[in-house]
Amino acid sequence: MTSLTPANVAARETVERLDTRFGRRRVRWIAGALAVVIALLLLRKITAPTKQATTPGPRPVAVVKVITKDVPLYLDEIGNCAPAETVQIQAQVSGQVTSREFEDGAEVKKGDVLFRIDERPYAAALASAQADAALAHANLQRQTELRSKQVVAGQDYDTARATAMKADAAVAAAQFNFDNCTIRSPIDGRTGIRTVDVGNLIAPSSPALVTIQRLDPIYTDFTIAEPDVPLVRQHLNGEPLTVLTNSEDDKIPPRSGKLTFIDNAVQPGAGTVRARATTENTDRALWPAQFVNVRLILDTLKGAMLVPSSAVQIGQNGPYVFVVKPDSTLDLRQVHPGQKQDGDMTVLKDGVKPGDTVVTRGQLQLAPGMKVAVQEDKQASRPAGGARDAASVE
Repeated sequence: MTSLTPANVAARETVERLDTRFGRRRVRWIAGALAVVIALLLLRKITAPTKQATTPGPRPVAVVKVITKDVPLYLDEIGNCAPAETVQIQAQVSGQVTSREFEDGAEVKKGDVLFRIDERPYAAALASAQADAALAHANLQRQTELRSKQVVAGQDYDTARATAMKADAAVAAAQFNFDNCTIRSPIDGRTGIRTVDVGNLIAPSSPALVTIQRLDPIYTDFTIAEPDVPLVRQHLNGEPLTVLTNSEDDKIPPRSGKLTFIDNAVQPGAGTVRARATTENTDRALWPAQFVNVRLILDTLKGAMLVPSSAVQIGQNGPYVFVVKPDSTLDLRQVHPGQKQDGDMTVLKDGVKPGDTVVTRGQLQLAPGMKVAVQEDKQASRPAGGARDAASVE
C-alpha cells in the first residue's frame, strides 16, 4: 500500500471534518460554486480587450517674445538727503529780545525779519558817533581852508584829517551795531525751533537762536563702492550724470537730479567714494536726513534685448532660457543676463535674438526637444513706459 504524503493526509482529514460538520452534499455545492466563480473571472480576464498605452500630449507653457528697448546702465545705492544751505542764526550784539517775527517751521525769504533786539543803547551810541563825526569834519574843513591860505602847519591839517577818519569809522561801527539789532534771514529756507523767546538776554556768545535750512534745491548724498568707481569714471567726461532720488512709501515718482560732486579719494576703512547730486524740491517732497534709494544712470544701452525675469532659469551650466522653435519644440539656450530693469524685465547680453519666443512659466520638467503647447503670457512683466512688444497668457 502506497503511503500518503503529509499534505494529502492533511487534506483528507480536513475534508472528513467538513463532511462530518456540514454534510458531504453541502460541501460539494460550495466547492462547485467557488470553481464556477474562479472560472468566470479567468474567462473575463482572457476575453477583455488589451488597453493601448497612451502617449502624453504637448505640455502647456506660457511664452513671450524677446523685445528690444533702450534701457539705462545704472548703479543702485542707498543715500540720504541734505539741505542745500544751513545757517545757524547768531546774535551779533548783546541785548534783550523785544520781538520775534516768525513761527517755528515757517518758510522765510532772504531779508525777512526774525528777531528784534532792544536798539535804544545802540541808537544813542550811533547818535553820539555821528555828532563826533560832524565836529571832526567841521574842524577838517577849517584846516583845509587855512591850508589853502598857507597859514597853518601841515601837521595840524593831518591831525584834523585823521580825527575825521576815526570819527567816520566810529559811526560805521555804531551803525553796524544798530543795524544788527534787527536780525534778518540771510537765505531763503525753512526755520527750525527757536531757542529764545521775547525777553531773553542774548549776546554773540549765546547759542544759535534758530537754524534755517534751504530745501530747494536739495542734496542727495550717497556713496559709490570702490569696485564701481572705474566704471563711473568712464562716464564723467560728458554731460553731468543723471541721478534718480526715490523715497520709499511716499507714492511720489523718483526725482531726477544731476551729479554735482564726487570725492577725490576713497574713504579709509569704508572702501567707498562719497558723491552728491542736486535735485529740485519745490514741493518739499524730500526732507533733510531722509533715507532714499539712489539710482546713478551712467549710460543708455541702445536696443537691449529684454525678457521677463521669470524666463531666466539657473542650471548646472549657469543661466539659461527655453526657446520655442517654429515646430513647437524646445531649445535650451545658455545666456548671460544683464541688469534688471523696471517692470521686472532682465537684459540678455547673448543667447537669444529679437523676436525669439521664450518660456516664462511651466519650465518644470521641460527638456530640450520636448513638444509644447504655447500660450501668450499676459501676466509677464513689461518694461517701464508701457512697452507691450512682449507676447503674453492668462
